[in-house]
Amino acid sequence: MELKVDRDLCEANAVCCGLAPDVFELDDDEMLIVKQPNPAAEDADRVRKAVERCPKNALELVQ
Repeated sequence: MELKVDRDLCEANAVCCGLAPDVFELDDDEMLIVKQPNPAAEDADRVRKAVERCPKNALELVQ
């Protein structure tokens, strides 16, 4: 499983950060950082929810 972010769509709403803080964070400039582009199996459910709930559909999960 690999995470991809469309930087043109992402508005750094941080919904993903709240759902999967081990995988996502915002930097000092409020840009999204994917800390784990290939998340661990134990994070899979939270990552899927983060992708589904992204308000701008900026996240993609490739399996």
